[in-house]
Amino acid sequence: MKKITPSPGYSITLRLEIQNRIGMLGKITSAIGAAGGDMGSVDIVSVNKNIIIRDLTVNAGNEEHAQQIVEAVKQIKGVKVLNVSDRVFLIHLGGKIQIANKIPLNTRDALSMAYTPGVARVCKAIQEDPKKAMSLTIKMNSVAIVTDGTAVLGLGDIGPKAAMPVMEGKAMIFKEFANIDAFPLCLDTKDTGEIVATVKHIAPGFGGINLEDISAPRCFEIEQRLKEQLDIPVFHDDQHGTAVVVLAALINALKIVGKRMQQLKVVISGLGAAGIACAKIFMQVGIPEIIGVDTTGTLYKGRKENMNPVKQWLAERTNPKMVKGDLAKAIQGADLFLGVSAPGILKVHHIKKMAKNPIVFALSNPVPEISWEEAAPHVKVMATGRSDYPNQINNALGFPGIFRGALDTRASEINEAMKLAAAHAIAAVVTKKELNEEYIIPSIFNKEVVSSVSAAVAAAAYKTGVARRRQSMFKKLTIQPNS
Repeated sequence: MKKITPSPGYSITLRLEIQNRIGMLGKITSAIGAAGGDMGSVDIVSVNKNIIIRDLTVNAGNEEHAQQIVEAVKQIKGVKVLNVSDRVFLIHLGGKIQIANKIPLNTRDALSMAYTPGVARVCKAIQEDPKKAMSLTIKMNSVAIVTDGTAVLGLGDIGPKAAMPVMEGKAMIFKEFANIDAFPLCLDTKDTGEIVATVKHIAPGFGGINLEDISAPRCFEIEQRLKEQLDIPVFHDDQHGTAVVVLAALINALKIVGKRMQQLKVVISGLGAAGIACAKIFMQVGIPEIIGVDTTGTLYKGRKENMNPVKQWLAERTNPKMVKGDLAKAIQGADLFLGVSAPGILKVHHIKKMAKNPIVFALSNPVPEISWEEAAPHVKVMATGRSDYPNQINNALGFPGIFRGALDTRASEINEAMKLAAAHAIAAVVTKKELNEEYIIPSIFNKEVVSSVSAAVAAAAYKTGVARRRQSMFKKLTIQPNS
């Protein structure tokens, strides 16, 4: 049976009625261990002479594995399973975010200043000078997280309601790591024009727009049109957030394998939003040979099948040797495999065809293109998108600091220089002393990440002329991430 690695993402709590006899807990924990479960806390709920009721928290590898663990416990004589709780669902009950007031509203004076009549004077000040909205309203520190639910994680087109839990999670990350107030806006339309119009209409209340989980190729047009029509940053995280963090990981991986960007052959599996954006940022840093692969095969100039304008643009600028065929053909001699596609498509025999000291970034979630266990013996550096393995390439390393820097400088956009600055800042958080095969990228809980990224992004915003807050004011008024 294939080994399943337990994860908190599939965590259950079993409430058990256990006969009060010596050795019963040992039998239970042994059965859970034999079933591949990872034991967590063990709590006593109640005790009497004959019965103990306990809550046992266990991590499983997936939903089926969790059920196997429950069945293994049920087989133990003297144990009755009273209830099984899915801990992931429990933390989502009622949603994961809320609005809180910044000032107490507990006196007539406070009400008069925060609302009528005092608020009218603030409204008139903004009417006379609309730029004051950035200093006198939540606009200065707010981001709209906009999705239509058509390309959610590894789930695909699940619709706007089902996308809400992901958008709430994103809002939590914005607040926790960068102290940005982010709001999920899940739109019940797939029409490109309607999405653009809706975002344009709600934009006055926000300092930035984070597009999320919108399927390709529509996402490219939506982002481009909004960037042209709005004077606040518009950032499609599935594209640019992924590209920034991937580049950061690659910068450090190359230090380990002793190679330079200008020497690399890179194969990208998956030519949706993330794959295209990664290819673009790789071209910016001088990688000479990039081969994209999708369900049709390699992307090359002149290919007719399964194309769109963005793929056409990429085909004309990559794959200089015109390699034609499938992944097995493309990956021969490759230094880096980047997977942003589908589970299980990369095999060990593919890796064995790669160049010396290969790098594999298998980022499909929740199941990567190849498992860590399969790939690790055959690669020099391995990374996934999962938190339960080393080297998690996680967009949360990028977007909080990127938006923090953009909001603090009141940037009109997030440009290429700002993205490259963010990638180098993330990479630099890992010191030379810390750098090793299993630590090429920092944890999202490293408090240096957001501060380093936001500072680098802000500097790039000033350098490229898109910052609209005076640099002296920026230094005085910068909003700090949560401590």
